[in-house]
Amino acid sequence: MAGVMISRLLRLGVTLSLLVLTCAVDVAGAEAESSPSGTQAAATLERRVSDLESAVANVPAPAGAGKAERPLANLAEPGHNAFMMINTALVLFMTMPGLFLFYGGLVRTRNVLSIAGQCFGLAGMNALIWWAFGYSLIFGKSFEGTCVAPYLGGLEYSFLRGVLSAPNADYAPWVSQNVFSMYQLMFAIITPALIFGAVAERMKFSAVLLFSALWMLCVYIPMAHMVWGATGCMNGVWNPSASIPALDFAGGTVVHMTSGWSALLLCIIVGPRSGFGRRPFSPHSMVLCVVGTGMLWVGWYGFNAGSALGADAIAANAFTATTMSAAAAAFVWGMAEWIVRGHASVLGFCSGVISGLVVITPAAGYCGPSVAMVSGMLAALLSFVFVMYIKKRLGLDDSLDAFGVHGVSGTLGALLTGVFADASINSNLTGHAAVSNGLAGMITNGGLWWVQLKAMALTVAVSLAATAIIALVVKRLVGLRPAEESETQGLDISDHGEEGYSLNAQ
Repeated sequence: MAGVMISRLLRLGVTLSLLVLTCAVDVAGAEAESSPSGTQAAATLERRVSDLESAVANVPAPAGAGKAERPLANLAEPGHNAFMMINTALVLFMTMPGLFLFYGGLVRTRNVLSIAGQCFGLAGMNALIWWAFGYSLIFGKSFEGTCVAPYLGGLEYSFLRGVLSAPNADYAPWVSQNVFSMYQLMFAIITPALIFGAVAERMKFSAVLLFSALWMLCVYIPMAHMVWGATGCMNGVWNPSASIPALDFAGGTVVHMTSGWSALLLCIIVGPRSGFGRRPFSPHSMVLCVVGTGMLWVGWYGFNAGSALGADAIAANAFTATTMSAAAAAFVWGMAEWIVRGHASVLGFCSGVISGLVVITPAAGYCGPSVAMVSGMLAALLSFVFVMYIKKRLGLDDSLDAFGVHGVSGTLGALLTGVFADASINSNLTGHAAVSNGLAGMITNGGLWWVQLKAMALTVAVSLAATAIIALVVKRLVGLRPAEESETQGLDISDHGEEGYSLNAQ
């Protein structure tokens, strides 16, 4: 009986709210109609409702009317804006403290602060790059109509000029552009930080900063524009003129493939740690690693669900897919290790979680939970085989398995996206732009996997070529490694003059 009464009271409250809104709109309309002739037409109730429906659905408001006639079309919707601000904080949470704790727990005690220094240093430096020209070169479009447009956006947003609270309809019609910019900045912060897991404990801080600055300019900025920019050549969902209409929902190619393949080559160029192969390099704190893994999993919801750029059905799907893939991968990696080695290590569970999160990133908004489960299982098995067998056979000192997890699982995820992308999950796959550039036809008739392979090949080529050149430049200018004595002493002391753990503290 009480439930019935509550239900009736709720219905009454909703009805009264709608009546108040209708009366307010009618009054506003009457005032506008009584205004002197010659002024711009006021918004009608139908147009206001149309804008509200567009905001709820997280789709652009219908075009064709003036600003006064569509007063909501140029405003950020509070719900979507709040959702994206939370997701922005979650993605930053992935780097600090998530990645620091995950990587920091896996290194030796003498190098734990070097990981923290890298995370903070890259956050500050990449924010400056983002402010000066990074955001503009990725998400601007003043170069439209030139031969540069498929690879770089423009300079109209340099120094974040004009990046205010009104939405940028090219990307997020109901989210403030300044919020969108900060959300994308968090991707730019964490991506280069992933690379240095492959060369942890042996690359000095000055080299890390210089390498990252050049890598941002030569790899991340052009790749992010090609995949996500309005005029990008690989933006299959939103660019009608995309020459390679590929898919990457939240960063399979832009984040994980670029960082993973760059990490592979960089660890070869830098060389192994002193003593590699002669003594073990055990994690100094699996507790920190576990805490960091949990933080990365939580933060990844901002990464994947947030890439819907609004609190809508696509975000809900990405949220679900992210959960299923990570859980499946964690279990499969642990069980594979149990079968092969006789025990399921906690490090194995942590590695499985990350591989599952990585593999689903490019497909989170395009596939259902069953595909996510299968993707997570495959990623765990493939990364497990690489880390346990192939890496050792090749003699690679990929210290924290940056390539073994991000490179391998990210590459697999990009390919699986081309196999399993489903328009019933995301109708944008058959939208106007997708029809124009051929993506919609491939979604319907098959063949997207071939386009994904092209995008993957271009990503690998750009990442490896740029990394080779940048590493040689950095080596010539400041050197890549510290002196052997400093490496033995630890990067905490040699680079930062501090210790993560002081046994002599008073």
